[in-house]
Amino acid sequence: MSIPWTGWATSRARPTVSPVTTVAAPALPDIVRELAARAGEHDRDGSFPFEGIDLVHSAGILTSTVHRRYGGRGAGVGDTARLLAELGRGDPSVALVTAMTLFVHAGQGERPSWPKERYREVLAESADRPVLINALRVEPALGSPSRGGLPETVARRTGDGWRVTGRKIYSTGSVGLRWMIVWARTDEPEPRVGGFLVRADSPGIEIEPTWDHLGLRASASHDVLFTDVPAEPSLELSTPDSVRPPAAQSWQLALPALYLGVARNALDWLVGFLRERVPSGLGKPLATLPRFHTGVGEIATAIQGAEELLFGLARRLDDRDPDAPARIGVAKALATRSLIAAVEQALALAGNPGLSRHAPLQRYYRDILCCRVHTPQDDAVVTGLGRTVLGGT
Repeated sequence: MSIPWTGWATSRARPTVSPVTTVAAPALPDIVRELAARAGEHDRDGSFPFEGIDLVHSAGILTSTVHRRYGGRGAGVGDTARLLAELGRGDPSVALVTAMTLFVHAGQGERPSWPKERYREVLAESADRPVLINALRVEPALGSPSRGGLPETVARRTGDGWRVTGRKIYSTGSVGLRWMIVWARTDEPEPRVGGFLVRADSPGIEIEPTWDHLGLRASASHDVLFTDVPAEPSLELSTPDSVRPPAAQSWQLALPALYLGVARNALDWLVGFLRERVPSGLGKPLATLPRFHTGVGEIATAIQGAEELLFGLARRLDDRDPDAPARIGVAKALATRSLIAAVEQALALAGNPGLSRHAPLQRYYRDILCCRVHTPQDDAVVTGLGRTVLGGT
């Protein structure tokens, strides 16, 4: 079974965003509330939050990292991290899909790689409707390219350009994407590798609805199959011997910030539960007991610590501190560990009520677990740091 690419039709009515500099109208808190109102429904159904992406688009958020040379705001790592933390309070799946597009625009600003006319097309269309973009890199056999290795997806040169054939997994936002940057190797005698731009409505693309995970269920991170699909290189192609697992990028620090929002939601729910729960044998709210003061304090400490770590390093990255990039992996690992532990402790304090499917706390827990899988992953971070400390032995 496959599902069609849906995207956004031109005829669909929606607010128009003219310049890419439009930001946050309606106010971000209103957007967060509207996202939160439907997050549970999308989680249950595993349905893609088209209306949530519309809200983000209508506020100009999807283009907030467009560089000033293209007429954008050029939002930095810190502003983007704070934005994703707020969107994560509404619907972390919307935040994740948004992040993928924001990072592509940010990358184009730092190291232009798209053909000029194609990127102009993206910005022009972004004024009318959501233009979601994601780099599809992970494959069944390869796993994540951050671990090294070459893709099995093949780009074949033809008389009218390139054609791409292969399968990508964990393709976040699949059914709503407008552009896909497909990591592939060429079929040349001496193959080269790189990203190939593919329009999502091109012939030969099939989306298999394989995403049935515990968390971020609305992210539509399905498999995407490409069969002889028209494409064009988005980057200068490289020879395999020059390809190395990429170093941590500044924007990888902004991604775990969306889980700050999830953890804050968990704490808010727990506080409300403890204030309202009055056991008959106690005669007063659970919130009056010292053990819950301590437990809630520990949760709040973990969240605040992760926030300071992520936002503090983001500020250093925006200030071009030369030592900051080397600390991204460790910051991400420590922050995600703290946030997972915080939500786990919230579940422990709530007991059975927190595990009920009628309560959102169990959803927050399922969503927070997903922060582990984003690059760079913990084992790669600590192994690399250990190797550095030991002098490369």
